[in-house]
Amino acid sequence: QVQLVESGGGLVQPGGSLRLSCAASGFTLDDYTIGWFRQAPGKEREGVSCISSSDGSTYYADSVKGRFTISKDNAKNTVYLQMNSLKPKNPDVYYCAADRNIVAGMHFKSYDYWGQGTQVTVSS
Repeated sequence: QVQLVESGGGLVQPGGSLRLSCAASGFTLDDYTIGWFRQAPGKEREGVSCISSSDGSTYYADSVKGRFTISKDNAKNTVYLQMNSLKPKNPDVYYCAADRNIVAGMHFKSYDYWGQGTQVTVSS
């Protein structure tokens, strides 16, 4: 049974950093493409980053390039999203997602499995 559990969210000041974790169980990370998404209240879920199942290539939304880094630790079956230079914005819920049938993807409809989310608030 595929399960994803996010953690690491919280309140951070503008310019600060957070590292989100996505603990996976029920499958092997290398077999699935993993994506990070975020969603503000009333808005569509948007892709932030993903790491490909085929070769570990990483992809980022233009809005986070140079500030966010996705990585994975196969030994811990965990994917991370390091977020630096965070900008003030309304709270987002960050989700990780997994899918076996795509090489990469930044659209939420491409993913079958989702975690419950973790909230990130960037505010002074």
